[in-house]
Amino acid sequence: MEKEKIARINQLARLAKERELTPMELAERAELRRQYIDDWRAGAVAVLESVRIQEPDGSIHPLKKKQGGIK
Repeated sequence: MEKEKIARINQLARLAKERELTPMELAERAELRRQYIDDWRAGAVAVLESVRIQEPDGSIHPLKKKQGGIK
């Protein structure tokens, strides 16, 4: 996520502490938060997909996905 968007999330958080946000600001904050979470999740999935497990016998295999996925 771009630094400008993170800065805007922080700015909206500061504003929310000072006053009630307008409906447009609430919608913008919700969208920015959704983008942040989606980006974070994509990064976490990329890390987990690169994990390899080494068994005691020396064999190496990728981490298996859990059935059902992320909820």
